[in-house]
Amino acid sequence: MSSKDKADSLKDKTAGTAKEVEGKVSGDKAREGEGKMQKTVGKAKDILSDAKDAVKEKVDEAKKNMNKEKK
Repeated sequence: MSSKDKADSLKDKTAGTAKEVEGKVSGDKAREGEGKMQKTVGKAKDILSDAKDAVKEKVDEAKKNMNKEKK
């Protein structure tokens, strides 16, 4: 996971947690829901970034194998 991706997902998870807690403390269900949603977006970004990294590794591996076969 790139540093930018990691920072972006961490920002969403942290902000989401803060909004969720704020909503719980203030009794604002909409704010609480907004926080849960933002936290979920952060987690989804983590998963997407991990998948992107896995695909990149497989593509790089395939390219490497193709180059070996050409020689």
